[in-house]
Amino acid sequence: MSHDIAVPVKAKFFTKGTKVVFGIMVAGMLAYAYRLLFGIGAATNLDDQWPWGIWIAIDVASGVALAAGGFTTAALADVFHKDKFHVITRPALITAMLGYTFVVIGLLADLGRYYNVWHPMLPSMWQGNSVLFEVGMCVMVYLTVLYVEFMPILVERFRGKVNLPGMLAKLNSLSERLLTLIDKTFVRFVSLFIIAGCVLSCLHQSSLGTLMVIAPTKMHPLWYTPISPLLFLLSAIAVGFPMVIFESVLASRSFKLKPETNVLSSLAAYTPFLLGTYFAFKIGDITIREVWPFALEGSVQSLMWWIEILLGVLAPVILLAMPKVRASITGLFTAACLVVGGVALNRINVFLVAYKPLYSTNTYFPAITEIMVTVGLICALVLVYRFIVINFPVIAAHPIEQPAMTVGPNLSPVAAKRNK
Repeated sequence: MSHDIAVPVKAKFFTKGTKVVFGIMVAGMLAYAYRLLFGIGAATNLDDQWPWGIWIAIDVASGVALAAGGFTTAALADVFHKDKFHVITRPALITAMLGYTFVVIGLLADLGRYYNVWHPMLPSMWQGNSVLFEVGMCVMVYLTVLYVEFMPILVERFRGKVNLPGMLAKLNSLSERLLTLIDKTFVRFVSLFIIAGCVLSCLHQSSLGTLMVIAPTKMHPLWYTPISPLLFLLSAIAVGFPMVIFESVLASRSFKLKPETNVLSSLAAYTPFLLGTYFAFKIGDITIREVWPFALEGSVQSLMWWIEILLGVLAPVILLAMPKVRASITGLFTAACLVVGGVALNRINVFLVAYKPLYSTNTYFPAITEIMVTVGLICALVLVYRFIVINFPVIAAHPIEQPAMTVGPNLSPVAAKRNK
């Protein structure tokens, strides 16, 4: 098999682990249904003082940032023509597609009137002065682009293999013609969609950082900054490759495949520069605004800021600058986890830790239903990803070879029997 040829992974969908994940997903779905039926007030601890919680900080803001591996890897492989990274482009795009899909599902839970989510599709309801309008439009269009980029995988899987049974057999020829049409249209122009995806991602990744710029009196000085859009964009770009490494290592271990160590090591070599650029702007911003005293005040906010910087930025920069760490799957995975956790913590810090209402009389802690929905969505994403890679050509699967059983030095069981 060619090193770059993707094939469906041969594995069972349900294992002991996936059954547990499935059970958690079902519990999350029940909590989600409860929220839709009985309202956001009944299902959450949100109120007029705390209008958003973990559904925005984790499901939306963190989810969008961690889905950045799709556009960063696509840009590296298809825009900058680094062909060696094509082997991990499909898994990265699938992760991004599912990530954005579940971001939208999570956002529906957080919208008070979720049934009005279609309004931005009507030009008569557009509001060009709203940052959320720009984020919503970009996410909607980019999600469409991601599904278009999934078309080549769909065509490769089903073209020439459509064989519907019974009365549905009449649709076989129509399905084949449709797949051929897709192959001659969308697939041939997929590079244009990849470029469009990169542009759209840069737009809404930065705009998410703009949301809190309008609340200077409600934000802790360590996170409130006019360059928040730039910091959000830089951190999203920096987490893109580590997220691909994180996903690739977990997938290889789950399906008992050989990890693409050489490719992942080369990918990780870009991260110290990207993360270092983000760190430089972050520290420069803190210094120019003269808010270093707040980092040493000993508050919860200052502690969370130091954890975010030391563990989420400096530690992985140092680790991934070492060739020995990049050559080790354990080292790559550890550093990737630090970057992923650091960016997720940054989004939580910005939207929850740094935020404080002017006249707050209580504090916010998520309700059990909020936690169940968030965890359930994550589990659902994992299960859908597993289903796709088992049934579609996404991963270049290279099973781990089992060592031959030997009896004595260099003797197989048959040879050992003959020598008795």
